[in-house]
Amino acid sequence: MTDTPHRPHVPDTRHAHRISRRGLLAGTAASAALLATGAAPARAATRPASRTAALAAQTADGFAGVGALGLTGTTGGAGAPVVTVTDADAFLDYCDRNEPYVIQVSGTMRITSKQGVRSNKTIIGLGDDAEITGGGLDLYRRHNVIIRNLRFTDAEDDSISIQQSSHHIWIDHCEFSSGADGLIDIVRGADYVTVSWNHFHDHSKTMLIGHSDANGSQDRGTLRVTFHHNFFDGTDQRHPRVRFAEPVHVYNNYFRNNRLYGVASTEDAGVLVEGNYFENVAHPIYSGYDASGPGRVVERGNAYVNCGQPQTLGAVVEPRTYYGYTLDPVSSIPTIVPAGVGVGRI
Repeated sequence: MTDTPHRPHVPDTRHAHRISRRGLLAGTAASAALLATGAAPARAATRPASRTAALAAQTADGFAGVGALGLTGTTGGAGAPVVTVTDADAFLDYCDRNEPYVIQVSGTMRITSKQGVRSNKTIIGLGDDAEITGGGLDLYRRHNVIIRNLRFTDAEDDSISIQQSSHHIWIDHCEFSSGADGLIDIVRGADYVTVSWNHFHDHSKTMLIGHSDANGSQDRGTLRVTFHHNFFDGTDQRHPRVRFAEPVHVYNNYFRNNRLYGVASTEDAGVLVEGNYFENVAHPIYSGYDASGPGRVVERGNAYVNCGQPQTLGAVVEPRTYYGYTLDPVSSIPTIVPAGVGVGRI
C-alpha cells in the first residue's frame, strides 16, 4: 500500500547486481566480544583505553535489550568465531550458517533480492566503507541478530526485512538510501527490535511496522520496537508507519524536510513520540492514514520548527514498564544526531 494520498508518489529506482563467490579471512575468537558490541579489533589498539572500554561495554538498548522469549537481550554472535568477508559469496555463506558468528564486512557486497540471515549473528562493517548493495537482508523466524556500521543502497526490495516472529534484532549506526521498497520493514509478529543511530536519506517509504490492515490477528501483542537517535533526512514518509503494535517508542530522532509526514499510528497501534526534533514537516504526527483506521499516539516534549499541528489520540503503554532510558535535551538533537549517525561513528 502506498502512503501518498495527499501528493503524487515519488518513484524509486530499481537496481540489480550479480554476485561472485569465494574469499574469506578468519579472525580471532578473542575479538568476538568487542565486535558483537560494535568495536573493530583492527582499530581497537589505536583507540584510547577509555574509548575501547566504552565500546566493549556497549549492548543493545530499548526493546532489543529486554529479556524475553528465552533471551536476556540481544547479543548477536558474542563469543562466537569471528570471520572477515571480502566478497558477496563468503558473506552470504556465513549469514546462512546455523552456527553463531561475528561477520566482519570489508568492502562492498553486491547481492540480489532479499538474502536470509540466520539467528545468533553479528554483522558489522569494518571502517566507513562497508556496503551492501543491490539486495537486502531477510530475517525470517530468526532471533538474536545485530546489524551495525553498514551502508545499504539500491535494494531491489526491502533493505532489511524482519518478519514472521523474528525477535531481538538490533540495527545500529547504519546508513540507508535508494531502495525499491521499504528501507526497514518490521512485520508479521516480529518483536523486541531497536533501530538506533541510523541515517535515512534519498528515499520515500522508510519504515513499516505491521504488514497490513488485515493482519491484526498475528500482529497484536507483538511488534514492540524502539526508534532512537535516527536522522530522517529528507525522506518522504513512514518514520515509521505503525499498525497494531504497542508500545512503539520514538524518541530523540531528528526529522527534517519530510515531504508527506513524520510518524503515523494506525489500526489501534500505541505509539509514544517524545523528545524528537521536527523541522519543516507539514504533518509531523498522524493518527490514522490513507485507508487505515486511527491509532493511539501520545506526544510529549517534542520540538516543532516550521511544522503543522501533530495529531494525538488516547493513551499508550509506557515503554518504561519494559526498560529505562534517558532523554537528550530536544534542543541538542539537530547537533548530536547528524554528528553521530551512520557508518564510521562507532
